[in-house]
Amino acid sequence: MKLWWRRGALALTITTFACLAPGAAGQQTAARTPAFALLGPADAAQWQTWAKDSGWQVIAPAPGLAADATIDTRAQALAAAVQDAVRNSGVDAARVYLVGRGGASAAVFYAASRLPDVWAAAFALGGSPQPAIDTGRLFTANFTNTPVLWAGAGAEDQALAEKLKAAGLNLEWRSTSGLTIASVILWLAGHEREEFPPAIDCETNSVAFARCYWTQMTKFDPAERNDVLPTTLVRPGSGAALDLGGFGYQAGDPGPGVLVSSLPPKYDGPLKVGDRILELDGKTIGNARQYDQTMRDATEEKAAAILVERGKERKRIETRIVLPARPPFVTARLQAKYVPEENEIRIVTRTVTQLRVTIPPHWVPATLYWNGLPLEEIKTPGCLALTMEKELLHSEKCQ
Repeated sequence: MKLWWRRGALALTITTFACLAPGAAGQQTAARTPAFALLGPADAAQWQTWAKDSGWQVIAPAPGLAADATIDTRAQALAAAVQDAVRNSGVDAARVYLVGRGGASAAVFYAASRLPDVWAAAFALGGSPQPAIDTGRLFTANFTNTPVLWAGAGAEDQALAEKLKAAGLNLEWRSTSGLTIASVILWLAGHEREEFPPAIDCETNSVAFARCYWTQMTKFDPAERNDVLPTTLVRPGSGAALDLGGFGYQAGDPGPGVLVSSLPPKYDGPLKVGDRILELDGKTIGNARQYDQTMRDATEEKAAAILVERGKERKRIETRIVLPARPPFVTARLQAKYVPEENEIRIVTRTVTQLRVTIPPHWVPATLYWNGLPLEEIKTPGCLALTMEKELLHSEKCQ
């Protein structure tokens, strides 16, 4: 059980700097400032220090979130805090950067995928995106206009980064060795969020997370298939676990084995806090990452045995490898682009029957095509609510 959005940061060292050279972070727009955006306040002190040195701000969800709030709730709360900071605190909406360290790094990948149009770019220091991958909600399409810089600590991290890049995720990997906060800020500042990017691509499994820049998918229908748009889901592992009643451990635990760091309230299973799981079915578990990979690779339920070190004693415990129930879910995907030389707005979707499109003044007049169906003579900017029904396209002004 890895509550990766609630864990503290890893003890990684990164060099700070006195100030940012003039112009290095881009032009200050009407005195508005860039900002780091954090999913949780636990690591805010370090980011506040870096922000102060660079003249940036720090945004975190407003106080009052429950300690057990879901990652989706936290992501939505952070998006609301960003809107408030842009409205009331002089933050530049084009330069809000999603960041996290250690255990919060997975949450960076997750929130970038869930709310891609909020961030100019993202930075994950240490940790791993694997917990985000294992949610089954990481879509590479959503990183098209939201690049991520991941600073990792070893060959395993780099190999995973290359795998994600090969899958289409807009990712740059760097080693934490010698990394400076100055170089990170320069990288982030090289990216700005466009309110109306001419080309967008988003995928989601939830109407609650279906906004994509100047479009918003508002109704799904699995019958509206479109094989032109395959899924961009980064396939998670099997989700297998040992049937031991649930136990907490640190994903970065160097070993040997896996240290049981926490147990659920009223736990009545065979483990104790401080136990170290050294073997599974007679095979040595080197560290927590190896254990995670073993569980991800497990594809069938079966009896198993673990060797546990408890103080000076070692104990064999019979258990089972169990797989979670994963009912199939439907995703929706949207690709859209503005083609100025043709005065056309072209939208292609899968599983979408209703959507909203906001058209800026410099795009009109235009003809809009949705899955090949035309909506001609758009002469005024603004929001249109579109409905596709029986291969007919209907439109009206948004209410």
